[in-house]
Amino acid sequence: MYVAFNFIQNYDGYNVKIFADLLRTLYSASSGLVSCLKNQPCTKTWYNLYINCGGSEVKIGDNTYKGDTAQPTPSSFFLGDNWAYSSTGHFLDDSKDTDDYIVENASTLSMNNAQLYMSARSSPLSLTYYGFCLMDGPYNVSLHFAEISFTGDKTYSSLGRRVFNVYIQGKLVLEDFNIESHAGGVRKAVIKNFSATVANGSLDIRFYWAGKGTQNIPTRGFYGPLISAISVNPDFKTPQEPASISTGTVVGIVAAIVFVIFLILVILWWRGCLRREDEMAQDLKVLALQIGSFTLRQIKAATNNFDSANKIGEGGFGSVYKGLLSDGTTIAVKQLSSKSKQGNREFVTEIGLISALQHLHLVKLYGCCIEGNQLLLVYEYMENNSLARALFGPEEFQLKLDWRTRHKICVGIARGLAYLHEESRLKIVHRDIKATNILLDKDFNPKISDFGLAKLDDEDNTHISTKIAGTYGYMAPEYAMHGYLTDKADIYSFGIVALEVVSGRSNSSSQKNEECFYLLDWVRVLKERGNLIDLVDQRLNCHFDKEEALVLIKVALMCTNATPALRPPMSSVVSMLEGKVTVPVLDSEGAIMTEEKIEAMRKHFIGDKHQVVGENITRSMSTDGPWTGTASSASANDLYPILLDTDY
Repeated sequence: MYVAFNFIQNYDGYNVKIFADLLRTLYSASSGLVSCLKNQPCTKTWYNLYINCGGSEVKIGDNTYKGDTAQPTPSSFFLGDNWAYSSTGHFLDDSKDTDDYIVENASTLSMNNAQLYMSARSSPLSLTYYGFCLMDGPYNVSLHFAEISFTGDKTYSSLGRRVFNVYIQGKLVLEDFNIESHAGGVRKAVIKNFSATVANGSLDIRFYWAGKGTQNIPTRGFYGPLISAISVNPDFKTPQEPASISTGTVVGIVAAIVFVIFLILVILWWRGCLRREDEMAQDLKVLALQIGSFTLRQIKAATNNFDSANKIGEGGFGSVYKGLLSDGTTIAVKQLSSKSKQGNREFVTEIGLISALQHLHLVKLYGCCIEGNQLLLVYEYMENNSLARALFGPEEFQLKLDWRTRHKICVGIARGLAYLHEESRLKIVHRDIKATNILLDKDFNPKISDFGLAKLDDEDNTHISTKIAGTYGYMAPEYAMHGYLTDKADIYSFGIVALEVVSGRSNSSSQKNEECFYLLDWVRVLKERGNLIDLVDQRLNCHFDKEEALVLIKVALMCTNATPALRPPMSSVVSMLEGKVTVPVLDSEGAIMTEEKIEAMRKHFIGDKHQVVGENITRSMSTDGPWTGTASSASANDLYPILLDTDY
């Protein structure tokens, strides 16, 4: 098993001090990983350890020295069966490559057991070997050294002086150790023996360059620690090998264990515990391949550890935080809440759908973070927050949206929905179109967000039975009451949002100790009276296009028709709002109405009886309320003659 931490590859422009700090940080990280490995259960207990550092496996007498030939990097970690090593540091000479971490002898060696000294492992800063699963007790530790990097001639390579420290079990055993001096020259072996006590089955041997000696000389000089081989032998009597168990007994025990595990898994699967976990794990693996991935450390750094000062929203999914990546990109991070009404399934749905969709009026997903119990989505940051906050949020957050901007927002939402319903490869029903799910960028371009409740629209199945999900006040009646879900449900929700944009008011408005009033009911009253223009937000005064406003209101009424079949497709809505086609005048059957029929409907809906009802509604809503209107009779030209279910 080989685990390489390529934390440091190219650090152009960093000075040496910064680089050294990074190396110390990486050493701490690898130490933390080793601590975790020490706590892992052992399948076998070992009584010795032999490593040929930097070389291949070699047998010396009855002992086999394990090969240590893994190619290192400036910061790396290698794990063997019962041993490991970690290395940190980058040689100051940038011309050197990773081969410099393993030193090869180029000439013949005459010492005993020369195979152990033909190669050695080196590090510019710190090199640590670990022994795991050792029997607790006293041990003899032998460290084999030979200076095979420097030469004994009169060239530059003979001028180097290597000085480093050695620690065993955290205790300094060699300080300012110089291999050449202790061995009496280069390419000569020297063995240093020490006693060490193993506790909890682990042994640490660390070689550390303290900044002394030659730092760099020509012709590939080295200055860090160098070790040729390590041998660890017990200083106690090892226990005898346990008596062997018969093959039949082993087979019986294994069969019994397998049967018990299988029975437990079947029970858990039958109860649905494993199926949900396995499906979710599989979904998350697939998502990791679809979109970009962020680490939790990156997200915490960007959001200042989810500082409350960076919190910019709260929704059914959880909290949303503003963040800044290291490259200067501003992001919005959506964090799954443990109390969220949406769960992992909605998280997966949102990532899966939005990663397959790209459109100017759909919020852009940068990636996600799936780490431990953290589920996070990383979006582009929208400077002007949500449409709901801009229109009818707290007064300090409300924005002064002129008519041009409001009209642009409605057209943009319509284009985004038209893409979802008719243009994208995947036909999507969003199911939760509302002002809080419409985000505004710095130029007030609208973008649809929050796809956690979205459903694929199967064109061959127009009657979709599903669990009701969405926001009351925006859900189409046929969906809220009967679970009948098609793209017409989104069209209804768009109509509600369009009316909110025109009026600057939320669809539902209540005052203390008074009943709740609905914007759609008020629009129908104005329609009956022929005063649709009175719906326009009073904050605009007279600074709006009356014709555009009437078109937008009438299109919104078409979209909120109680009969789904009479709601226009979103592509037609875009064309009507852009003035490319006129708004049709339809009755409940969808036919073009004559002037005679319009007049008949006017007399039917605005007779004496209905006029009184309308006045009563006006009086009840106008007292200190936002929906002030005046009673007047409607003309055939001003009345928008589309049948609506006024009882709904």
